[in-house]
Amino acid sequence: MTSTTDMLKSLRRPRLLVRAARFGLSEYNRDKDLKKLMKTNTTPSPSQAVDGLLLTEAQLEDTRKSGDASYSCARHVEVLIALLAELQLLPRGENLA
Repeated sequence: MTSTTDMLKSLRRPRLLVRAARFGLSEYNRDKDLKKLMKTNTTPSPSQAVDGLLLTEAQLEDTRKSGDASYSCARHVEVLIALLAELQLLPRGENLA
């Protein structure tokens, strides 16, 4: 989990994206939202979800920074909401948030 820990410590995102994600945490439905975001039929474990969400979020961030017209702010916020929620479900030693 060290690579995940390092990635989380290095995340720097626009304040508005993070605030929107924190605001959306109360509406997060793990079964529905996580399956949709990760395109699976079964709900993954929190550690699997965090790993997958980190990769997805990194791709979204690259798209955002490049100014690509395919960037979706709404999708980025959805992924950040799921990432924040899943981090809260990790066992105590793995949770950094």
